Amino acid sequence: MVRSVTHDMLPQATADEVSRQQFIVALKQGLNRGLRSTQGELFERVVAPAYEAEHGHPPAQREEIRAAMQAEPAYQTWSALARAAQEQMWVAVGDSVFRDRFRMARRAAELDASPQRLGSLTLNPNFEPPRGVTAVDIHLQTGGYALDLGGYDCSAGALYEVGGNLYAFGQGISRTDSKSAHVQRFIAERFPQLKPKRILDMGCSAGSASVPYALAFPEAEVHAIDVGAGMLRYAHARAEALGAAVHFHQMDVAATSFPDQYFDLIVSHNVMHEISDATRRGMFRESRRLLRPGGVCIHQDVPLRFGGLSEFKKFELSWDTRHNNEPYWEVYANCDPKPELEAAGFAQDCIHVGSLSAAAGSLPWFVACGWISA
Repeated sequence: MVRSVTHDMLPQATADEVSRQQFIVALKQGLNRGLRSTQGELFERVVAPAYEAEHGHPPAQREEIRAAMQAEPAYQTWSALARAAQEQMWVAVGDSVFRDRFRMARRAAELDASPQRLGSLTLNPNFEPPRGVTAVDIHLQTGGYALDLGGYDCSAGALYEVGGNLYAFGQGISRTDSKSAHVQRFIAERFPQLKPKRILDMGCSAGSASVPYALAFPEAEVHAIDVGAGMLRYAHARAEALGAAVHFHQMDVAATSFPDQYFDLIVSHNVMHEISDATRRGMFRESRRLLRPGGVCIHQDVPLRFGGLSEFKKFELSWDTRHNNEPYWEVYANCDPKPELEAAGFAQDCIHVGSLSAAAGSLPWFVACGWISA
């Protein structure tokens, strides 16, 4: 299922709102393909020589590189524009979401009450989303991932889906790209014998990855979990609008209430870079607990790995930590999932950590995978 799929739960943007969103995509593409791509050359030709002339040695440590680059007007210009583009992206998306939120809430209520309803939604009124989600608006998303305006409000999920798509297009990712499709191809190649009866999508956000599993495995019982009530309301309504049977639950990926050995396939998509070391390790332990013999867990994420990179590249990639409200960006970049999967209980010969082959218009997505012998 492609990124650009349409359905009833998408906010109905006006022509002006669409134009502003398209402008933001073009601006982000220009910043990424133009100014950002020249930062390495700027450092080598201008910033590093100037720093060495002043200090008697070239900038070698990341903080030295950061100080030198942030004093350079050309870098200041790119960084300010990149931050402004991200802020304006959420303004452009928010205009349509908050104008249309009452219609979306009514439609969500209708889908939930329909006798043809395929899945379900279970929220926990006593659940408190973790501070790592509530203390900061991740990606600068308006109201954050845990935004909950009550009733059938779905604003958080609508913001996430539309804003996430614009962000991806601005990075040059194709409109036909699908992270779940990449993982499903990986499953077909690596685990052709796997015929899951129960599937769990951890950290499902707006449910855009959950739905393709329900459609690809129509005989399977598909569950999806996240911490945000508004996000889950949207995900549930979105799945119903697309004719997919998915059961959504408000749970923490590191501490679910499912019984032992309940699932044959567990997946997550772009979750690892949004959670702490402790939560990631807890998610791996929970994956091991929940898998049946013969089951597989595949945790997919962005190919952000600091191992072997130069200090300049680490500095460049750390921009999102400081300027895009990504508190766990570098935490993820420095982690080593293989020993963590072993510590969670997966055998050494039942672990795969690496990158998926990049398709046209996609990133070489990273996966941390563990399985249990039948």
